[in-house]
Amino acid sequence: MAAQPKTKILYISLGFWLIIGVESYDAWTNQVLTVQTGGSVTIPCHYDKKYTQQKKYWFLDIVETYTNISEENMSIIDHPDQSLFTVTMRNLQDEDTGDYHCIVDNEGIMRSTYEVYIKVQSAPNVSVVSSSVSGHEGGGISVQCLYSSGCQNKVKQWCRYKDQSCYTLGRTDTSQNSSVQISDDDGRRSFTVLMTGLRRTDSGWYFCSTGGVMSPVHITVTEAEPDKEKDTDNEFLTVWLRVSAALLLLLILISVFIWRQRRRPKQDEHQTRERKSSKTTDTDPVNDIIYYSTIDHDPGSEAMKSPAGGAINSIIYSTVAPH
Repeated sequence: MAAQPKTKILYISLGFWLIIGVESYDAWTNQVLTVQTGGSVTIPCHYDKKYTQQKKYWFLDIVETYTNISEENMSIIDHPDQSLFTVTMRNLQDEDTGDYHCIVDNEGIMRSTYEVYIKVQSAPNVSVVSSSVSGHEGGGISVQCLYSSGCQNKVKQWCRYKDQSCYTLGRTDTSQNSSVQISDDDGRRSFTVLMTGLRRTDSGWYFCSTGGVMSPVHITVTEAEPDKEKDTDNEFLTVWLRVSAALLLLLILISVFIWRQRRRPKQDEHQTRERKSSKTTDTDPVNDIIYYSTIDHDPGSEAMKSPAGGAINSIIYSTVAPH
């Protein structure tokens, strides 16, 4: 839901300054920004591109502050490429409560581009867990918005400063690829904003809102990290190759084990047969026959004499080997 811009003419005399032509939006009138005592807040002040080279100011009542300053409790920085300047207030106290204006100097005529009432509280009606959230293109981010018990039954919204578009509970498409989903965390006095399918154009300032009270959040969407994704893919490929190699080696070892187990009975049977055959061959009386014969001296014949002249009675052992 985007409100149509409307210009209302105001004449605010601040010393010798005259502020006219306050550019506002019907849906943005009487906006209240709550901040915890001692805390800090950054307010984006958008302006038309035609004011890029003009001086910018931040007003509280009759206090004037020029852009591009940095003090202990205050800094104002212009961002011409974004057509906005940001005001950061630190260590806020009760006396800092009041109406503030974003002012551009249009050829000596001070024009208010945005006005907000900042209320410093010990327990803010609306706040955020983190006022700066970043994500990658195509990814998602989550923002948690906190609210007081008095806002329990009020409408919860997530709005964008730049085009004043607001989204309520549920899911709403914000672009071709990105979407916004808001869910109320019943019982915890908070609601969560989930933006998915982020695009670079989703970068910018948003705010959580309920019951006309808001708290700003800056979203930064950066390019996806191709090198990191490539490294992740390479790491996955390396792990996959190692696992595949290990599985292949295991499969080979299992196959070799099974093959050897199946082959072993045949080898054992063959070796058994060889041992039996060898044993049979060694003890076969037909193959190796030992004959023992005794030749006695025949008394009727001439006895064999030894060189000493004595008779020799001889026993001769002979072995007949197979041919």
